[in-house]
Amino acid sequence: MSNRIDTTRLQEIARAYTASAVLYAALDVGLFTEVSGGCRTEEALVTATGLRPIDVDRLVSCALSLELLDWDGAELCNAPDVETYLVEGKERYAGPWMMFTRPDVSGWFQMTEKMREADSTKLGMYDELTVESARKYHQATSSIGFGAARRFVRTVDLSNRTHLLDLGGGSGAYSITSVEQFEGLKATVLDLPPVVVATQEYINDAGVEDRVSTIGADFTEGEFPSPVDVVVMASNLPIYDGEVIGGVVARAFRALEVGGEMHLIGEMLDNDRKSPVDAAMWGMNELICGSQGRAHTRAECENYFRSAGFVDVEVTDFVPGILARCVGKKP
Repeated sequence: MSNRIDTTRLQEIARAYTASAVLYAALDVGLFTEVSGGCRTEEALVTATGLRPIDVDRLVSCALSLELLDWDGAELCNAPDVETYLVEGKERYAGPWMMFTRPDVSGWFQMTEKMREADSTKLGMYDELTVESARKYHQATSSIGFGAARRFVRTVDLSNRTHLLDLGGGSGAYSITSVEQFEGLKATVLDLPPVVVATQEYINDAGVEDRVSTIGADFTEGEFPSPVDVVVMASNLPIYDGEVIGGVVARAFRALEVGGEMHLIGEMLDNDRKSPVDAAMWGMNELICGSQGRAHTRAECENYFRSAGFVDVEVTDFVPGILARCVGKKP
């Protein structure tokens, strides 16, 4: 067996942006939606997309090589995950989520300048958030958020809980899904004032106005409403540094009733910081967004909890390779 070192891996990293660009272009022209709808030859795709034959040839070749498309005999077909998540009009369509970070692309190629001329605030881009930008943000992220929330209620039994505090709850996915699942549970979503305007729209659409309320505030400052018996902070961990997260967890501890529990769900690094790559990249994304956030390890998250006074602290996989869940109870 040869142990020869070559540049293959490094070249793949250097050109990884090309795969993202192909995915964006395929979504732009509706490639996967057209294939799902019956345009299973390049000739049919030329007619459906309005692209030149050579460009359809190029795009199909790239999509095949990236395993986004496959062959079904002599006809094209979508890969199973593409058919599920990237066909517009389907219930689980996640195209907006896949496109969510596309506006940040140019910023990633300015990382060197951003690091050498650092300019950041605690909230970064969220300092300038408006109601309209909050709506747009959650239109892109809510499909994934509600999927994670459904996983949460399958994983965590809240049948004996009465009031959930949802920190940075955004679309209200965790609150809405939890009260729908557990009779007798009420919830409060605490997020920035422009965000909770959008949150209320999701609450109204779900018909749970009598059980889910909102508070417009910056949850990185001030004490939390009390008493509550469960606190959730989900999918905003890398936005903040360790001091902020430690403070949030400590204030959550104070707000909880004795016997209450907190769940911190987010992109956590393994303790050696070698994986998951996604967690590291979300931490780096905060450079692009102008905040002081970073990636946190599982051990760091456990320490935030123990330092606040939580017991029975543990971190488990939530979505393996993507999200982990840190949980603790107030003695």
